Amino acid sequence: MQRRSSFDSSQIMYRADELMNAASNRYKITVQVANRAKRRRYEEMDSLEDPMMKPAIRAIIEMSDELTQPEIIGD
Repeated sequence: MQRRSSFDSSQIMYRADELMNAASNRYKITVQVANRAKRRRYEEMDSLEDPMMKPAIRAIIEMSDELTQPEIIGD
């Protein structure tokens, strides 16, 4: 049985590449993505927002959005 995803894999690769290019240290950005994914997984355990999207993919999307749209980060 083939599962359909609600996102484009080429878009995810492009966003991950953006993150890697913007980072001064590839290891640190990888750890940041992993930590955000882990934190989101536990925060949204009960949420059924998009069960097909893995936490790591969601973290990549969020972090790349924060790079390209700094106005969404409201301090």
